[in-house]
Amino acid sequence: MGSLNQRQEARLKRKIRIRIKTNGTQERPRLSVFRSARHIYAQIIDDITGRTLVSASSLEKAIKEQPKLESKIAMAVYVGKLVAQRAVESGIKKVVFDRNGFLYHGRVKAVSDGAREGGLDF
Repeated sequence: MGSLNQRQEARLKRKIRIRIKTNGTQERPRLSVFRSARHIYAQIIDDITGRTLVSASSLEKAIKEQPKLESKIAMAVYVGKLVAQRAVESGIKKVVFDRNGFLYHGRVKAVSDGAREGGLDF
């Protein structure tokens, strides 16, 4: 897979396996989570039309204006709640969770917990 290290290659292989099984439809779009070393991103995608319906990330002004969140996990929970709030406003209640090859713990799990608290069902 090019000039990637072993961890990146392993994640991309997991991502491909997950994407074969998960597919977002209009009735149940896909909630995709990406985490970098500093930030976390979440978007709700309709795979049939190939459009992003709703997104949220830790880079947004709404999050930067928050009083300093104590950890990256707290920020991930907030991003999950924010994406869920935006999804509910646009009429989306049910989603399919796509962890994007990342292990389901830590910040990825925090985003899903925040999204569930915000009213999404998956």
